[in-house]
Amino acid sequence: GDRACYDEAKRFAEAITMSYLRQHDVNARIIRIFNTYGPRMRLNDGRVVPNFIGQALRGEPLSIYGNGEQTRSFCFVSDLVEGIIRAMNKPGTKGEVINLGNSEETTIRRFGEVVCQLMGVPMTVVDRPLPPDDPTRRCPDLTKARNLLDWGPKVGLETGLQATSAYFRNQLEVSGQCV
Repeated sequence: GDRACYDEAKRFAEAITMSYLRQHDVNARIIRIFNTYGPRMRLNDGRVVPNFIGQALRGEPLSIYGNGEQTRSFCFVSDLVEGIIRAMNKPGTKGEVINLGNSEETTIRRFGEVVCQLMGVPMTVVDRPLPPDDPTRRCPDLTKARNLLDWGPKVGLETGLQATSAYFRNQLEVSGQCV
């Protein structure tokens, strides 16, 4: 499908990394990053977090693709950085493949409700067709991260969204437009 090249590119990158690790005995590990968000994202990068925050800031309806029941799990950037640092520094992680993200799933529709509630705007929606190959569920298995790194996300969705939306709101006030 339409996403096949994206998925294959990630698999290919992992295969090359593991091959290089074995051939040259480099101290590498693979971190699989899932739906990270936070301040300093680009408002126009096409992901749901900046899309919804930007639409709410501009007083626009949220674009919901499909029925909005597909789920995502969102990991705040400071949690991700902590996980990466632990993976780099922890003895015994060479050659490991570790998922970093958040295992708490939220539907896209519920995510939109939380964004609008935090920003103090009513939620209005524009229904859009679900793109082909859009996953209905995206949630990492964090078992290895918990067991090997003693790591798990700490920043809750509302706390992370407050920081992220405050950043975008500040950018809007400073520049006079959404960046």
